[in-house]
Amino acid sequence: MRNKQFVAGHHDEFLKKVAQQSSRYLFIAEHRGGPLKKEQHRQLMQWARKCALHVLSLFGENIDERLEHALGVAKEWERGNASVGDARNAAFDAIAVANESQNQTSVAVARAVGHAVATAHMADHAPGAAEYALKAIASEGKSIDVERKWQDKQIHPDIRNLILWERNKKRKFWQASLQNAQNARKKRNNKTIF
Repeated sequence: MRNKQFVAGHHDEFLKKVAQQSSRYLFIAEHRGGPLKKEQHRQLMQWARKCALHVLSLFGENIDERLEHALGVAKEWERGNASVGDARNAAFDAIAVANESQNQTSVAVARAVGHAVATAHMADHAPGAAEYALKAIASEGKSIDVERKWQDKQIHPDIRNLILWERNKKRKFWQASLQNAQNARKKRNNKTIF
């Protein structure tokens, strides 16, 4: 019995060290053994929601009600009035909208909304909301730099370093994604001319 307790305790310490080396560790809530405080989690949700909301109009004239509902659930989660389960379901609905959408901008907007509301379930979805918002901007041929500056102004000081660290870590991935969106836009424009 004593050996089993030692092994289990050693195993728990091993898992904690592995988790701390993971990039997701910084986004793990305190109540689950990570460093992310409840207020920081709320701030991440708020920032992600603002980023998605800022590009929602790019979805088109008829914004799918599931996207508006998801952003409403995100806001209610921030206030403590929605459960993580409510947020997960709303995120799945937003991703369903993305999967049903026909154009790249609408897909990116829906994914931004999905990542924003999914932040309730896993805080590391928050940067994805901002990046998909940028992808929607790029897809429309608008200024990524202007949008990024707007996003940065929305970041609460308590989560600024966390966001910037994560952005830097995944910079190459998102740069390639944005470049693909810009290239697709150029192809669409070339097809329209001929």
